[in-house]
Amino acid sequence: MNLPRFRDSARYWRSPLLPGGDLLTAEYHDHTFSPHWHEAYTVPVIEDGAECFRYRGAHHVAETGTVPVINPGEVHTGSRAVDEGWRYRVIYLPVDYLHGLAAEIAGREQPLPWFGADVIRDPDLAQRLSYAHRLLEADADARRADPEPRTAPGGNASALALPAPDPLAVEDALLDALATLLTRHARTREAPIGPHVNDPRVETMKALLAADLPAPLRVADLAQAVGLSPFHATRLFTQATGLPPHAWRTQLRLQRALGPLRAGASVADVAAASGFADQSHFTRHFRRMFGVPPGRWQSS
Repeated sequence: MNLPRFRDSARYWRSPLLPGGDLLTAEYHDHTFSPHWHEAYTVPVIEDGAECFRYRGAHHVAETGTVPVINPGEVHTGSRAVDEGWRYRVIYLPVDYLHGLAAEIAGREQPLPWFGADVIRDPDLAQRLSYAHRLLEADADARRADPEPRTAPGGNASALALPAPDPLAVEDALLDALATLLTRHARTREAPIGPHVNDPRVETMKALLAADLPAPLRVADLAQAVGLSPFHATRLFTQATGLPPHAWRTQLRLQRALGPLRAGASVADVAAASGFADQSHFTRHFRRMFGVPPGRWQSS
């Protein structure tokens, strides 16, 4: 039996009940996510189909009902694992938010929560996350609804009203889902992967790459800053981060572009301020990372 294919469709939004976080409801068939990273914890729940991805040097498949968590700053990819594609809901959790929640649960300061590379197969957790995400989406829809009463056919002014979920119930569901994730599956951050992850020379190169995003840089500039040849500087950086310096900087530019886009800056202005050659260059990279062009991300 041939199952219907999902279409490439994504919707991002924010909620005041999750300060600083982003939420995504999406389905994909043709779209492929190139290697990238996020500054937040990426917490997806696969609702249908299956996704495959590269993460920590291994190939993974996340099928329906699983939760493939990605830690902040870690490089990963994404594409369909079955013919029909996949549909999922994602919560992008700010590091400070989840770290603070872990401390609240424990009643004392905690190390930064970290998650293993294996796909989490916990149906109860998946159900809690999906439920919380759906309530957040309904709450966001209600907040955007027309505040003026609309009259339905027959004169019933309330028939078309979109009732908002109780914010207390929404937040309770979110905290319940995240507490379940933390108590069952979080651990202390693992030992660094590879010999160069915490190398101070890598941190020096990162700082130089991040200092002035529109400014042109050469590998020779990075190499000189850490006392290595250009070849060895590039190899060290790539081994430590999973991306060569130029690709890592492109990801950082995309992450830093989100704030101005949220604030209403034009896509063209954000592209120029972020150091992209032009708007089309920015749009191409943005879509590879977020699954939608920046204008659509901004409008949602």
